[in-house]
Amino acid sequence: MTSAQSKERPTIDEKKYNSMSGWGALIGCLLGFALALYLIITGANATPEENLTMIFGGIFLGLVSFICLFGFMAIAPNQARALLLFGDYKGSVSESGFYWVNPFFSKKKISLRIRNFETGSLMTPEQKDANGRVIQTKTRSSGKPSKVNDKDGNPVDISAIVVWRVVNTAEALFEVDDYEDFVAVQSEAALRNLAQRHPYDSEDREISLRGNTVEVCDQLGEDIQARLDKAGVDVIEARISHLAYSPEIAAAMLQRQQAQAVVAARTQIVEGAVGMVEMALDHLKRDEIVTMNEDQRSHLVSNLLVVLCSDRHTQPVVNIG
Repeated sequence: MTSAQSKERPTIDEKKYNSMSGWGALIGCLLGFALALYLIITGANATPEENLTMIFGGIFLGLVSFICLFGFMAIAPNQARALLLFGDYKGSVSESGFYWVNPFFSKKKISLRIRNFETGSLMTPEQKDANGRVIQTKTRSSGKPSKVNDKDGNPVDISAIVVWRVVNTAEALFEVDDYEDFVAVQSEAALRNLAQRHPYDSEDREISLRGNTVEVCDQLGEDIQARLDKAGVDVIEARISHLAYSPEIAAAMLQRQQAQAVVAARTQIVEGAVGMVEMALDHLKRDEIVTMNEDQRSHLVSNLLVVLCSDRHTQPVVNIG
């Protein structure tokens, strides 16, 4: 099958199934069992001509009432059932309540509750023995940061938390094999792709992973949602939970950041010192406190800059000559 043919494949749209209340059907089943029991007992005491007819009628009615019991279903809040008749999708019921449907329907349960997970976490499936008893419950390990190269080629460790919920039961069940695993894999892929598009840190106002957290998280949510549209999943929130340089370059990058911080601090100190010197010279000239020639002004400027820009306390030298 070509890619064009695969794109033309029709998707399964969610349909709302109007099911009847289960309380009326429950009363009908109970009356059916009572009537079946009455026919069997009455047929056993009837004449031979009516005996078989009433007994077989009671057995048939009891069998029908028993089969109807498989049509009952109770739906809790934020739960849904997808109904199939011999493989044909008939619709979904998402409103909570007690209902009765065709007993030959297959009822696939799906949760509509809000769920979250952290990328890099491992899911251990539920295990049952031969008798159907649960011997190991479903567990999830803590998330492990993913190692990926950023736009500048620096290895970084990154992980994210994704909050999502199912909004289309038909797509979640029939468009993908396992929608929970699909969400986890696609979220991991989107996170890696995002980290490769941006640098860890930037000095030229480019969007960076560390400096533009809000913008990066918004992009991450949009990227994940674009990958999960066919799975009937809505991404409520996606945010970065861990971001750091990989251990092999963390020390070198820390030194670089410290050097950048020192340069930035020195730049600000020099700008402030020049402004203070200019203000001092203007003040001396305006108030005619002292008259200085160019050599004296240069000497005064040099001394003031040394005092203001030095990272240690200066020791004054008093000229008494």
